Amino acid sequence: MSEKVKLGLIGMGAIGERILHQFQQHGEFEIAALCDRNVDRLNKFKNELPDAAMYTDHLNMLQDETIKLIYLGAPPKFHHSIAMDIIRRGKNLLCEKPLANSVEEAKEMVEAAERAKIVHAMNFPMVYSQAYQVFKEKIQSGDLGKIKKVELHLHFTQWPRAWQKNEWISSREQGGFIREVAPHFIQMIHDVFGEMCDINSFVEYPEDELLCETSFISSMKLPRGIPVLFNGIAGIGQKDHLSFKVFGDKGTLDMVNWGILSQSTAADNGVIIPLESSDTSSLAGELLKAIKGDSAKLVSFKEGYAVQKVLEELIKAN
Repeated sequence: MSEKVKLGLIGMGAIGERILHQFQQHGEFEIAALCDRNVDRLNKFKNELPDAAMYTDHLNMLQDETIKLIYLGAPPKFHHSIAMDIIRRGKNLLCEKPLANSVEEAKEMVEAAERAKIVHAMNFPMVYSQAYQVFKEKIQSGDLGKIKKVELHLHFTQWPRAWQKNEWISSREQGGFIREVAPHFIQMIHDVFGEMCDINSFVEYPEDELLCETSFISSMKLPRGIPVLFNGIAGIGQKDHLSFKVFGDKGTLDMVNWGILSQSTAADNGVIIPLESSDTSSLAGELLKAIKGDSAKLVSFKEGYAVQKVLEELIKAN
């Protein structure tokens, strides 16, 4: 039996806890250490992980030479400084999205990771979902005919969402649903269609300059001139509703709330596409392949940098 890959996690918020459980389910990883500035948050995991080291300073964690992979789930404005520390130590790195808090920071992270020749990846879980694989295959197979337009609608009852309330998620500096949710869909659009350009964006902010956006509308262009529309709003009288829709001249495909696919034509009102219950690959599994030197399906920092460039254009209020 091969030796397990030791993993350290930095940032144990709601998403960090999800990542922890994903790696716990994979038999070839060992949770070696957790790091968070919030001691009470760390204490939550002590009974569950009695053998894991607990840190409030990531630099102390990085001194452990046996840890081969780090998950970085700290708030976005800390990604760059912590990631550069991780890269200097030569450890493989899984970073939460967005990659950084500016285009300049993201670019420096890409260059440093590539120079260090570490495995570097981003947490874009949709890459591994059956819903996205079917979505991508139907578009690329020509099922929809000529693509006419892509639309993304992000509607939130409230922001922050009830399960993700923390100090930074509602801040204008590094939070908001544009930064937190839109990157998933930007990455998927880039993967299917190529990178977006000609970005125009209008963002509405509240009077309190510390708080994030309340709504936005943005237009972009894909290669071959295909138009893209993003439309988002929070603080409305309806349940959260996310719709990622691709319009073709033969059919329309809609991904609703991350995992429900429907396809329609001019002759019907849409049919739900059945999906398999299990996914064929996982982020943990693909990271293990990469660490072992095998070919793996990962979203690289370079792709994260491309997402960051779009993201920063969306946030700019014209």
